[in-house]
Amino acid sequence: MPELPEVETVKRGLAPVMEGARIRRAELRRPDLRFPFPPAFAEKLEGRRVTSLGRRAKYLLIDVEGGDVVIAHLGMSGSFRVEGADVSDTPGDFHLPRSKDTRHDHVVFHLETPEGERRVVYNDPRRFGFMDIAKREEIAAHAFFRDLGAEPTGNTLDADYIAAKFRGRQTPLKAALLDQKNIAGLGNIYVCEALWRSHLSPERLAGTLVTAAGKPKKELVALTAAIRQVIADAIEAGGSTLRDHIRADGSLGYFQHSFSAYDRAGEPCRTPGCTGTIGRIVQSGRSTFYCADCQK
Repeated sequence: MPELPEVETVKRGLAPVMEGARIRRAELRRPDLRFPFPPAFAEKLEGRRVTSLGRRAKYLLIDVEGGDVVIAHLGMSGSFRVEGADVSDTPGDFHLPRSKDTRHDHVVFHLETPEGERRVVYNDPRRFGFMDIAKREEIAAHAFFRDLGAEPTGNTLDADYIAAKFRGRQTPLKAALLDQKNIAGLGNIYVCEALWRSHLSPERLAGTLVTAAGKPKKELVALTAAIRQVIADAIEAGGSTLRDHIRADGSLGYFQHSFSAYDRAGEPCRTPGCTGTIGRIVQSGRSTFYCADCQK
């Protein structure tokens, strides 16, 4: 499933085309994705201008005139692409050609822009993605967002914040980091990478990183910095692009070529001076990759 950096990459790819454009028509080619479209979904968008694109955790947020927000989730295989008479894919070392199978083009936003007509197409072969619409003032209390923790890219996330979440927790560290109520948007890939960078075992109990007084230990300070940096590095690289995910311009991200732990089972650990090997265990049904020699 696309993680936070992938969704951020999609947002940044769509923003130059969508922001300021008027939605001439919202075309729904089926009544549902993972869930049915909300009533009058298309009618609420037609004729309105897109004011901004945003992201919360792994959700893409499209604000339109009148205070409505389209909430889009990519699911397992969802992606957006931009089409137009003079628009072509941006080639790159990791370019992925467009799918020609229009059976999976489920939503088309027909846009009027200063450069002419554009189409933003949502394609989703597995249909695990979904779209909803809500009022901007109701977003914080929306069922998708009301229980989410701090963003790993925002100013709220620091060692003191995480210490308050982890204090007294007897949960394995990886599970605590994947809990969206603690930190929003962190997924399996980047948790593995952050734990490797901070030399912490995914099996260590979260509460052991907090003092009896509730203050973060130095290991938690290092982990917080690693979380922020690995997310920043992945966003800069354009996401990890595993299997189905593509960027809005059709090209692949390339952070996967920088993985130090994830999907490297049996390979030497890249920590300087470490002679260990990356291993794989299963936690809560998810693969965890780490070095038992240097991650304690």
